[in-house]
Amino acid sequence: MRSRRSQVSGRTGFTLIEVMIVLAILAALIGIVALNVIGSKKDAKIGEAKIALGTIQRAMDMFYADFDRYPSEEEGVKVLWDKESLVTEDDADQEKWRKRLQKPAPKDPWGSEWGYRAESEHDAEYDLWSNGPDKEEGTDDDIVSWVEDEEGGSSSSGSSSSGE
Repeated sequence: MRSRRSQVSGRTGFTLIEVMIVLAILAALIGIVALNVIGSKKDAKIGEAKIALGTIQRAMDMFYADFDRYPSEEEGVKVLWDKESLVTEDDADQEKWRKRLQKPAPKDPWGSEWGYRAESEHDAEYDLWSNGPDKEEGTDDDIVSWVEDEEGGSSSSGSSSSGE
């Protein structure tokens, strides 16, 4: 009589096909998670840029309240945290200056300088923008201080942006 052990199939491990199926499922799951994380990070940076743009706009409004003007092109956004950037010969203006941003904000979340134009090209008080993730001005992913209408024109706004 044969032993019971020899009668039961000798299968004790996984086949190569079973292992490959498990690995394929794991790879698919890792890919899905990675895509979601990367997308969330991009959305988070866009949100961070919009918040920073709104903060800079509020600081610009405070500057305007004190000086009855927005910063000049030469002063740029730097004047909001650096007194040395203030371009004026009036001692009273030097005394009015105060820090409007506690931390310097020279760059957007992608490491590019904030764009600023004292003379708006978009029917606003000034133009303030981030070039967005592609770091190129004038593309759909720019975060801007003006609202662009559907015909390609623009109008003044608070803290809107075009294209996400």
